[in-house]
Amino acid sequence: MNSTYIKSKLEQTRGTGAGAPSVYPTRAYAWFMVGVLVFASMVSYIDRQVVAIVVAPMKSYLQVSDSQIGWLYGIFAVFYAVAGVPIAWLADRSSRTKLIGLGVLLWSVVTMLCGVARTFGQVALARIGVGVGEAVLTPSANSLIGDLLPRNKIPLAVSVFMAGSVAGSGIAFIVGGLILSLVQSAGAVELPVVGVVEPWQRVFLYCGCMGLVLVPLFLLLREPRRRNAGTAQETATLQGILAFYRSNRTTLILHHLGFLCLSLMGFGFAFWSVSYFTRVHGLPAATAAQAFGWIYLICGSMASIWTPMLAERLARAGQRDANIKAAMIGGGLAIPFILISQQMPSASWAFVVYIPAMLCVPSPFGLAYGSLPVIAPPAMRAVVTSVFMFVVNLGMLLGPPAAGFFNERLFPQPDGVRYSLSTLTLICGLSGLVLLGLCRKHYARSLQAADELDNTRAAAQ
Repeated sequence: MNSTYIKSKLEQTRGTGAGAPSVYPTRAYAWFMVGVLVFASMVSYIDRQVVAIVVAPMKSYLQVSDSQIGWLYGIFAVFYAVAGVPIAWLADRSSRTKLIGLGVLLWSVVTMLCGVARTFGQVALARIGVGVGEAVLTPSANSLIGDLLPRNKIPLAVSVFMAGSVAGSGIAFIVGGLILSLVQSAGAVELPVVGVVEPWQRVFLYCGCMGLVLVPLFLLLREPRRRNAGTAQETATLQGILAFYRSNRTTLILHHLGFLCLSLMGFGFAFWSVSYFTRVHGLPAATAAQAFGWIYLICGSMASIWTPMLAERLARAGQRDANIKAAMIGGGLAIPFILISQQMPSASWAFVVYIPAMLCVPSPFGLAYGSLPVIAPPAMRAVVTSVFMFVVNLGMLLGPPAAGFFNERLFPQPDGVRYSLSTLTLICGLSGLVLLGLCRKHYARSLQAADELDNTRAAAQ
């Protein structure tokens, strides 16, 4: 972001004749809304991750390969990422709470449709619907949080929101594993209209029901007033968005690609972890899912908090690249723990090493999202978030299929999944650290420019 960009934004601000900045909601209401968004994020990740729990019975029923199962996760990611951009544009111009409510309704219903699908194509179509529905949440939530809390609190609040996704992933494995163990013992059942439903299909049906309780809540929540509502909307035009990206192109390119590499590592590791315990250590899928789920829930949730706390401490010490530096520390620590976990001689020892691994693997991503609203103009936060979401979720698209490809082509032996995950971790993890290391100084400049723009705008008012 350069002085010309700051000057143009200042002129826009003066031209509007806006008054003093509007008052934020009370702290209690702001954090209540963040809590509701966290719960919605948890539910979304339960519906997203359930595929990883039923890999074995789904493969058998649908007669598909590891790569095809991985693409069920990938096809979700494609439409999740692509739909996020137009939805973000809508979120910057309409009621975000009602938009989220409609998204929750859509993803919950189509998750249940996965439970009545009979072919791979039908499951894939339903996963597309899940992707479109869930694409509403993250850009809308980031935009909401930017209007709920002061700017210096946004990275922490966004990281707390992202902790919901990590907790949801853990709960997905716990609840999904529990449901799978219960329905497997009961066997297939016949439902009216639907017909015979296999145990793995019932897992989708039950998980999909959870989100329906959130729909009326979001429709009733009060929409917060947008910050700088009378001025910043002008910067949300295509011209304004392109000007922002041109001014910050090096920062954003290195930021997006660096976190994409860490995303490839993280999604591949999480998706194939249950299969690692079943194939390498011989655990039943339900047992492995529940054990991994508890580690994911507890350690993963803590992972989303300790890095922003570290970033706040670094920022207080005057380090403008604190958000990127703290994310790098978390991602860098994840690499050796993943590698060690895949070489453990028993399931028990593997679970022990999974504890520090899951304290680190999700840790960069709250800051990945939280580092953007503080450098983006208020009226384009949802769009900027959605563009990053498009890029980083290529990790969800490519990470699981890449590990599946390694399983089939490079390491086809029964325990080959451990070598596939190790290979993916080394390639993607180290690449991500290099790119983020290059990003640090450019991010510091962008943040300084954003601070100057805020101060200038405040002085003009």
